[in-house]
Amino acid sequence: MKKNIVRAVVAALLVSAAGPMVAAPAIAQVGGIVHDPRNYSQNILTAARTLEQINNQIKQLQNQATSLLNEARNLQSLPTSTLGELQAQIDQTKQLLSEAEGIAYDVTDIRKGFEQRYKGAAFSGPAPAMVANAEARWKDSVGAFEDAMKVQAGIVSNMGGTRTSISTIVGASQGATGALQAAQAGNQLLAIQSQQISDLAAVMTAQGRAEMLDAARAAAAEAEGRERFRRFRKGN
Repeated sequence: MKKNIVRAVVAALLVSAAGPMVAAPAIAQVGGIVHDPRNYSQNILTAARTLEQINNQIKQLQNQATSLLNEARNLQSLPTSTLGELQAQIDQTKQLLSEAEGIAYDVTDIRKGFEQRYKGAAFSGPAPAMVANAEARWKDSVGAFEDAMKVQAGIVSNMGGTRTSISTIVGASQGATGALQAAQAGNQLLAIQSQQISDLAAVMTAQGRAEMLDAARAAAAEAEGRERFRRFRKGN
């Protein structure tokens, strides 16, 4: 638009300058002042070119300002964060796992529990001790299945919060104004996915613990039965 205006001004000035060039001689003197039409026309062209250069510089400055504005948008941080909700859900799952009764998720506790109730020493004591160990193994097994069900119930309760977090982040990503906001929204969605994978691992861990303890109880019951039979035959 500005370029067209400049061209129109130049054309009008050239036309006005062309008149004196045709009607008057090459150099005329009016009121004691020497007037050269050719020099006058050259000055007009120079001024027009200068004005066009100024307009180009203005456009460059406008483009630079627009670029800076876009960079500023790309550096804006996402105003929405679900990190607190995700951490709370993970802490809840960890709390449920830490409440495991009997043999917990600890190498030292597992080693100690098996030495006391599931290995040879548990079948070499008197009959009352063997009965106590058998009852402890049964409690371990039942408690493990209960723990697995608690973890499953806790993760099911997390689903509502996860759904809300996903809706919040997706809505924020759709309204992202720059690259940083879009990247942060994507990172939060990945964090939600990681939290879901963590919940799935917790369920599998709790379920596996229950199955292993039940299998250990069955193996201990078989070993105890053999020991009781051996003692029965020895007594007879």
